[in-house]
Amino acid sequence: MKKHIQLTPFLLLVVLLIVGCKNEIKKVASPNIIYVMADDLGYGDIGAFNPDGKIKTPHIDQLAQEGMRFTDAHTSSSVCTPTRYSLLTGRYNWRSTLKKAVLVGESSALIEKERATVASVLQKNGYATAFIGKWHLGWNWAKDSTGIIDFTKKVEHNPNDLGFDYAYGHAGSLDMPPYVYVENGHSTAIPVDSTGNSEKFTWWRQGLTAPDFIHEEVTPHFFEKSINYVSERANADKPFFLYLALPSPHTPILPTGDWHGKSGLNPYADFMMQIDHHMGQLNQAVKVAGIEDNTIIVFTSDNGCSPEADNTWLKERGHAVSGPWRGQKADIWEGGHRIPYIVKWPKIIRAGTENAQTISNVDLMATCAALVGYDLKDNEGEDSYNLLPLWKGETVEGDFCEATVHHAWYGDFAIRQGDWKLITCAGSGGWSPRRYTLEKAIEEGVPIMQLYNLKNDPVEQENRYEQESQKAEELLALLTRYVEEGRSTPGIAQKNDGEPWWPELWWINKKAD
Repeated sequence: MKKHIQLTPFLLLVVLLIVGCKNEIKKVASPNIIYVMADDLGYGDIGAFNPDGKIKTPHIDQLAQEGMRFTDAHTSSSVCTPTRYSLLTGRYNWRSTLKKAVLVGESSALIEKERATVASVLQKNGYATAFIGKWHLGWNWAKDSTGIIDFTKKVEHNPNDLGFDYAYGHAGSLDMPPYVYVENGHSTAIPVDSTGNSEKFTWWRQGLTAPDFIHEEVTPHFFEKSINYVSERANADKPFFLYLALPSPHTPILPTGDWHGKSGLNPYADFMMQIDHHMGQLNQAVKVAGIEDNTIIVFTSDNGCSPEADNTWLKERGHAVSGPWRGQKADIWEGGHRIPYIVKWPKIIRAGTENAQTISNVDLMATCAALVGYDLKDNEGEDSYNLLPLWKGETVEGDFCEATVHHAWYGDFAIRQGDWKLITCAGSGGWSPRRYTLEKAIEEGVPIMQLYNLKNDPVEQENRYEQESQKAEELLALLTRYVEEGRSTPGIAQKNDGEPWWPELWWINKKAD
């Protein structure tokens, strides 16, 4: 005879709490995160952002159709090392010791071990974390007494020390020696030769190259390892974060044999089509693994397109690498830092949506912290905003954040608030003609700053700096506060790193105060 358990009010409450907790755990299961960042890919190189473009990108376009497309997304810098710093730390790059330009392949680590990163925050909150690709944030090679790298010894202060359980990649850009894969701090092979090329349709710097490092195969190799990682982690007991940092389509522009001539344009366009193909494979791998519904896939770029793509030639044939925007990689104009940004998360994001809010790659830190319910400390993610409300399609009154700061190759600044953008230099601030020194601008009678209303003048042609002097002063004051307080989000003021260095115009304005 079965005994019936009588549920007292107390026992009933306990049962309801247990069931409720189980349902809540299932409801908020942490998503997998795959963040794919291409290298030197322009806003106009993706069909979903440039319908008139001539490069076919059907797989990335499909990703946009399955997720949300951001049309006003930016990198913190118009070149790669600074962008990568901001992505992982949630902190503007110019707060680090690197005030302009980029690191090289033998540079020491830029991110301090003590600084929180997206990876370390996720790792401490139950995620398996992996980096695959181009690091370009410096790590500490073992060197002999003469300063020569000893590839038989462990690389110190590497991605494993910054929150990544697994790390596999190369030190700098694909045109920066040494050309060696490093896996969890150890070189996978010892360089025996020096390679480089400037005779074909591309070039890269001469330098030591390991026998297993074949430049043409690096991009497909990274995708293959990433797809294998996804398959391995699909049924694991932890969610995963995969940061896939592509070295392409940055130089050397090396589409593999099957892709030569596929675009009918030039090798850069061929390379873009190959990247699109591999992105299709990665997206399909997530589907096959059965984890699509609760996996976030972000596809974006680290800055605008490089002139090495032969931009002028492409434009003559109807393809604008920067889309409608002025400028290119390294510039302070929109083409330098406005990027394609796609995020897919079927469980949360409605397919085929578009968002026009101004966002930045620096926002990943606060977004991931929000995903796991982690409260950032005052010295963590000082410039990062949580993107989850936008991903969820929630209505945001006014601007998503107070303002956004951009940075260029030579260290010049821009600050964007609403429709207005103030640039603290004359000219491109980068590689496009012209870059003025302060003295040259004064000598030629060129306004020493630039102020554009991007709603009325999206191509940044009508400089309103002199006509709208009050607006310029307001934006300069806001930028000054952001710099001096060490943060742009609410919180306790922090210190910037290294010796203060700002463009000459900055100091002239400071001295005038």
